[in-house]
Amino acid sequence: MTVAEALAAAAARLAGRSGTPRLDAELLMAHALGTSREEMLLRRLGDETPSAFDTLLSRREAGEPVAYILGERDFWSITLEVGPGVLIPRPDSETLIEAAVGHFGEGSPRRVLDLGTGPGTLLLAALAQWPEARGLGIDASETALGYARRNAERLGLADRAEFRLGDWSEDLSGAFDLILCNPPYVETRADLPRDVSEWEPAEALFAGADGLDDYRRLAPRLGPLLAPGGIACIEIGAGQRDAVAALLTRAGLSVEARRDLAGIDRCLIAKG
Repeated sequence: MTVAEALAAAAARLAGRSGTPRLDAELLMAHALGTSREEMLLRRLGDETPSAFDTLLSRREAGEPVAYILGERDFWSITLEVGPGVLIPRPDSETLIEAAVGHFGEGSPRRVLDLGTGPGTLLLAALAQWPEARGLGIDASETALGYARRNAERLGLADRAEFRLGDWSEDLSGAFDLILCNPPYVETRADLPRDVSEWEPAEALFAGADGLDDYRRLAPRLGPLLAPGGIACIEIGAGQRDAVAALLTRAGLSVEARRDLAGIDRCLIAKG
């Protein structure tokens, strides 16, 4: 079977199991071929399908996320190693980096803090964006920190990135020009796609009955950690703008909202 024929058959197999069956098939096929998706679509559709493809496809049929199967995910200007035990970076979270770039303009934050860093997603994207910056990533998961440290090494950012095991900002002091945070914000009873609910770590997704538990803990702790002129960029879920903004306002912070590419309020910018 040619690559083109196998892609059509694979997309049919994944229909109903994935929201993007053709894209999933193409990404898995390119991985099996050891090439990029673009190169495959331009020059390799007539090739014979590699034997490894069916195994990859079966894993996707079983619900495993494509990013876990590939072992990596692109985010902002970097590619991150990901796998079981870490939240998969999503394009929505790039809204936080975009908001920070808009705030600093031609300047640069000197010290960056990423609370709930996961595989280093936001911190490493920020350090890649600003070569003069140094940063600290905090996470409660040793598994996630292992990914973060490997990503920092692979990206050549280990000399500017420090990672620590911690519970949000407890026992943390200092002044940071930029605080980034993508906390859990999904309601406990929310109905999530199978490749999310059955594979990604629950502790990185769920935050109580209303999805606001971690915002309640974070809000009063952000102000003391902000340097003069600094900002905190915090990810929120759809429909959470008013509730989270109220928590931040009560903590003495001023708040603005930024929308993602879908037009959903996705980032709150908090200032002291």
